[in-house]
Amino acid sequence: MNRRKIVAGNWKMNKDLFDGMRLASELISDSSKLPSKSVEVIIFPPFPFLHTSISMAKRVEQITVGAQNCHHERSGAFTGEVSPSLLKSMEIDYVIIGHSERRTLFNESDSFLLKKLISALNCGLKVIFCIGESLDIREKGHHLSHIKDQLEKTVFKLDPEVLPNLVIAYEPIWAIGTGVNATADQAQEMHHHIRQLLVDHFSEGIAIEMPVLYGGSVKPAISKELFSQPDVDGALVGGASLDRDSFMEIVAHRIKNN
Repeated sequence: MNRRKIVAGNWKMNKDLFDGMRLASELISDSSKLPSKSVEVIIFPPFPFLHTSISMAKRVEQITVGAQNCHHERSGAFTGEVSPSLLKSMEIDYVIIGHSERRTLFNESDSFLLKKLISALNCGLKVIFCIGESLDIREKGHHLSHIKDQLEKTVFKLDPEVLPNLVIAYEPIWAIGTGVNATADQAQEMHHHIRQLLVDHFSEGIAIEMPVLYGGSVKPAISKELFSQPDVDGALVGGASLDRDSFMEIVAHRIKNN
């Protein structure tokens, strides 16, 4: 099985310019020492730091830079928004779409996210697409059907030709920023469920090749067990990605479990 192993760090709206550039420099330096192709390391700084981060990352092949969000239109009168084509012109590799904070705080619906997915993928960007359930849905036992519904309204409407550039991130909303984690068994159950849904809708080949990441208060202490699960291909890391040692320890655990 040659699925890509990925550790992605979503900085969200954190760090000022000085601290952000220092962290980017440290992570790029640390990543340059990793075995080539052992794991794909991606950092997602805030928009103002992207250009400098990209320039710095060009020195090494083990790390790439992505954007935390994008609009679905390529250009136009959308003050404050950033289009996929603008990101592509900056040599951005990845963009995050569908993060739970965009869904809940900015009311981004599945139909709106589908527009973003299509636009970003058609521009040649790689997409980390986030799905997940709330605590209420989990407690009612509807989490598996909820994830199926999210996929049916978004990913399952995509042309299979663009799927090699898609990564799915399962982020249980109840475990984001709460310090509460899904257990390794809960993560594996959901990741296996997602992969089976991909088999049922597309093909076994697509399901085998598509990376599925876990995102939900990922810390070094739990990452080793998470990465031992057969369907957990990596992590979308939030708070721990803001700390050099913590993030690189998670990366190290992913490499050891390859």
